[in-house]
Amino acid sequence: MSYQTIIFEKKEKYVLITLNRPDKLNALNKQMFDDLDDAFQKIELDRDVHGLILTGSGEKAFAAGADIKELNESDDRSGKLFSEYGSKVMKRLAELRIPTIAAINGFALGGGCELTLACQMRFASENAKMGQPEVNLGIIPGYGGTQRLTRIVGKAKAMELILSANMLNAEQAEKIGLVNTVYKPEELLPKTEEFMKLILSKGPLAVSAAVECINASEELSPLEGLEFESRKFGEVCGTDDFKEGTAAFLEKRKAEFKGK
Repeated sequence: MSYQTIIFEKKEKYVLITLNRPDKLNALNKQMFDDLDDAFQKIELDRDVHGLILTGSGEKAFAAGADIKELNESDDRSGKLFSEYGSKVMKRLAELRIPTIAAINGFALGGGCELTLACQMRFASENAKMGQPEVNLGIIPGYGGTQRLTRIVGKAKAMELILSANMLNAEQAEKIGLVNTVYKPEELLPKTEEFMKLILSKGPLAVSAAVECINASEELSPLEGLEFESRKFGEVCGTDDFKEGTAAFLEKRKAEFKGK
């Protein structure tokens, strides 16, 4: 499928998706959600894809938010449907069993910030600006921002950011744990891809199991989480990759994982 609002590049073992509405600062509209939903489903079904990087085209924005022109036409019923559809797409991203990284160049505001929150990790350029400014428009975050931001930075800080609509620069975002690392703009994507390749050099089944366990920690009690972890640990102990990884360690050589 050819996409109207994103660029889908399948690289060696991972996919790079670039939001591609630079004239609109990559604002999220219905077509972009359609494109992203299809792309995430394609990734889910492709066993050869073991990682995903999301970024935005141009130097000004990752995604500056939802398309206000589209949003302005909403009433209470259509607004709920608008939120539910966007949330469904974000949920599909959040539940991928592979490492996902947002490479944040420029503005990531509103829905754009929420898209980064649905990724497991966030790397930012020095010119990044992040925030949830929805209350300035008389609305609230509608794609999971109130839920995911709270889990990432804590209740008090999420309250502060959402209720004030204040933007954070990259340094501030890193300080509160909203982003993992900050890079110079020209280094952002190369460094993000370098880190993804580091992850992909590990056992893919182990990486996927670790992702599942960490994601499950948000939903399970500590005891249930430990039980889930032990079950996944047992599963990976039954794989060829486990045998190869331990043998390579004992033989002092590099492991050659097959994903089996």
